[in-house]
Amino acid sequence: MKIKLVADSSANIHTSSDMDVTYVPLKIVTNTKEYRDTADLDVPRMLKDLKEYKGKSSTACPGISDWVDAFGDADTVFGVAITSNLSGCYNAATIAADEYMSSNPDAKVFILDSLSTGPEMQLILEKYQDLINEGKAFEEIRDEIQSYCKRTHLIFSLESLDNFAKNGRVSSVVAKAVGVLGLRIVGKASDEGTLEPMHKCRGEKKALQQLLTTMREMGYNGGKVRLAHSYNENAANTFASLLRENYPGCDVTITINRGLCCYYAEEGGLLVGFES
Repeated sequence: MKIKLVADSSANIHTSSDMDVTYVPLKIVTNTKEYRDTADLDVPRMLKDLKEYKGKSSTACPGISDWVDAFGDADTVFGVAITSNLSGCYNAATIAADEYMSSNPDAKVFILDSLSTGPEMQLILEKYQDLINEGKAFEEIRDEIQSYCKRTHLIFSLESLDNFAKNGRVSSVVAKAVGVLGLRIVGKASDEGTLEPMHKCRGEKKALQQLLTTMREMGYNGGKVRLAHSYNENAANTFASLLRENYPGCDVTITINRGLCCYYAEEGGLLVGFES
């Protein structure tokens, strides 16, 4: 039996020695250029272009055929998609799953709406892989992953809201104020899968302390943590050290945000996926 893991590119990890995952790329679109979120995307160049660009920008989800292609010839497919409240990605994936199973009556496909993005999706993919390695049946994996995602979370610290403004998700006045005042916005992925600002912090040190406080309030007690930064390695390393000081032996890893997550988090942003 051939089992396959699939995810859209907002999961951030395009290659992994521990997991065999096929990634379906999202796109970042402006009036002058389109950026496909693949492993060879020059993300720093994209960020520079977007910073200089004054018009509107948006994101585009993969098509149904892109997901079907990702399923390949697998007998069993498990997948995860960026929150359906930010993208049509999950909807396209579920339609693709129905089409695939119609064409392959013996095949089984389950796609999870992460209600999140980035490092929380990484945690979900890791859990999928563990369950597959344990040799569990399709239905067991489906049920356990749905239970597991109820105790995974995403919080974030953002230095800029410019692309949120260009995307029409926040007002340009708010975005400008954040930049001028040197604020960091600390927030979380809500239970409904929206990005919910919670705190305004002046300076990175206060923002990192607030991230830790927020994690504790959300039930963190030493479980897995996956950090993903937008070219802010110092903040990621500082926060990882803070976690290890408070929770010795906790499992923390650090990655760099790819195209889609860098578009929303922007340069300097930090995303934190964790288990409660």
